[in-house]
Amino acid sequence: MVDLGRVHVESFLEMMSAERGAAANTLQSYERDLDDIRSFLKERSIRLTEAASADLAAYLSSLARKGFKPSSQARRLAAMRQFYKFLYAEGLRTDDPTGVLDAPKKGRPLPKTIGVEEVGRLLSRAEAEADDAAPGQLQRLRMLALLELLYATGMRVSELVSLPARVLDQEGRFLMIRGKGNKERLVPLSQSAISALKSYGRLLATENAAAKEPQESPWLFPSASKEGYLPRQVFARDLKNLAIRAGLTPSLISPHVMRHAFASHLLANGADLRVVQELLGHSDISTTQIYTHVLEERLQQLVQTHHPLAKQAKKHE
Repeated sequence: MVDLGRVHVESFLEMMSAERGAAANTLQSYERDLDDIRSFLKERSIRLTEAASADLAAYLSSLARKGFKPSSQARRLAAMRQFYKFLYAEGLRTDDPTGVLDAPKKGRPLPKTIGVEEVGRLLSRAEAEADDAAPGQLQRLRMLALLELLYATGMRVSELVSLPARVLDQEGRFLMIRGKGNKERLVPLSQSAISALKSYGRLLATENAAAKEPQESPWLFPSASKEGYLPRQVFARDLKNLAIRAGLTPSLISPHVMRHAFASHLLANGADLRVVQELLGHSDISTTQIYTHVLEERLQQLVQTHHPLAKQAKKHE
């Protein structure tokens, strides 16, 4: 029998153009994808119009083996679904073989983070600059306080810049944060964060008292912005400039990266995933599970360090 696959592909493309108003580049994309599928099936002596679900699943698997991204695999699957629905609607098939095919899962990218050493360099640079009593010290102390708070708590940048001024009046090593959905959570502060916060607060009060027209602000980091507090974009820009002065690549540093560093470093040092979930303010543990790669590395190290067979293997090396 003659393989009418190509004829049916052309009929399908004509329908997509006439009835669906598909653009030229969309039609070209469908044509390339279906031709590729047809070539794959032809090598296995299978006609495009007669392919079974298992045949099409094998095609998708071949794409995965070749390194095609999930998004590219999904596009090929979409082309297949449209084509076989067309064949079914036209009475050329009695079933739709794509109905049982699952879309390829798009892997969540690992969060960008930095190491403990890089964070240490940032903090050291910020501390050294904050100790300089030259004009502009308040802004330098502000940067140190922002950075210390961010790394100590893993706050979202929006939560950080909008902290209320009453934070300066509280005692103790815990901070109440109001996060998404107006939910509150309690996070511990490091001694260095408390110290930076107090130094910043003292100079802020001194400069306010010395001003000709003192202005009381409800915000910890007041600004002339529309909101009345430091815009997160300004903090992100200043953080990148600090990274440059610390000898780090600025594109690798951002408030969000610091939040990821907080979570990754906690987990690497033995913290429980549920605890990190609470500290980050994630409502669902699945959101926090993007950090499981850190847990996997830690578990491998634990096995290599403590498992009896691993210890024996080291002795024989």
